[in-house]
Amino acid sequence: MDQDEFPTKANLIRTQHTLTLARQGYVLLDQKRNVLIREITALQRQLKALQIHANNVLKSARAALIHANIKMGSDHVKNLSHHIPPENTIHIHTRNIMGSEIPIVQYEQSIGLEPHYSLAGTSLALDQACNCFNELKMLMIDLAALQNAVFRLTDNINKTQKRANALQHILIPRYEKRLKFIQDALEERERDGFIRLKLSKKTDKKI
Repeated sequence: MDQDEFPTKANLIRTQHTLTLARQGYVLLDQKRNVLIREITALQRQLKALQIHANNVLKSARAALIHANIKMGSDHVKNLSHHIPPENTIHIHTRNIMGSEIPIVQYEQSIGLEPHYSLAGTSLALDQACNCFNELKMLMIDLAALQNAVFRLTDNINKTQKRANALQHILIPRYEKRLKFIQDALEERERDGFIRLKLSKKTDKKI
């Protein structure tokens, strides 16, 4: 038998204290889980709306690119695309939600900015395609940040759920059982002591 299970007053107090902490821990984990679920539900709504918008912008971007290829020739459009510099305005920060580091992405708005190619030999169709793909690029950045946030919150929820289940179904029942065993043993010992005391008094009176 584990020494902590011996029916003593010290083990009784220790078990009561541990059981109280385990119950409080379960309540806190349950509250954390609910907060995370609310957060992820809100993010999933944003993600769904953003995905629909991104799909619509993608269709517009494809149509604009096809139109530009027809007007200017696909080889010319492809050559002009090489003048577009790599994206270097993205900065990633994080915020903490119940232990999850959620990315916050900041970047330079590029829609409507001066194009990186010469206006000579180009058409309005190319400008429209460029703006559509710039908008799509920013939407994809936001989508990536939201998807990453949903993934991290989901992982945190799963871990929190496992800890809560361990407390609810393993640790709390174990300490409840130990507490009952110790209490019953101490009560039985107290009754035995009381009976022995009464018998001792009766014996003393007879003598």
